[in-house]
Amino acid sequence: MIYVVLSTVFLGIACIAAVIAIVSTPAHERGTRIRRWIVPLAVTGAALMVLTAVFDNIMIALGFMVYSDAHTTGLAIGLAPLEDFSYPLAGLVLLPALWVIFTPHRSDASRD
Repeated sequence: MIYVVLSTVFLGIACIAAVIAIVSTPAHERGTRIRRWIVPLAVTGAALMVLTAVFDNIMIALGFMVYSDAHTTGLAIGLAPLEDFSYPLAGLVLLPALWVIFTPHRSDASRD
C-alpha cells in the first residue's frame, strides 16, 4: 500500500494548493475563473489519463517499471496500477493552482 500513501500525499498537496488558489482569488473573479478553466482542465485531464494508460502499460509490458503486488491496491487499468493515475491528476490540479497563486491579480498589479 506504499503507492497509495505516496499518491495521497501528492494529491493532498495539490488540493491544498488549489484551495489556496481559490481563496486567494478575489471573490468577484472566482466564478468567472472557474468557468473559464473548467473545460480546458477537463480536456487536459482526459488526455493525460489516456496517455498515462497507454504509455504506462507499454513501459510495464516492456519491463521498464515493475510493481510489487504487496505495495499496490491490486486495482489496475491494463497492467498499470490505479495509483499511477494519481500523479498526472495531481499535476493537473497543482500547476494551474500555482499559476493562480503566483500571478498577481489585476487589482494587485494596479497598486504598483
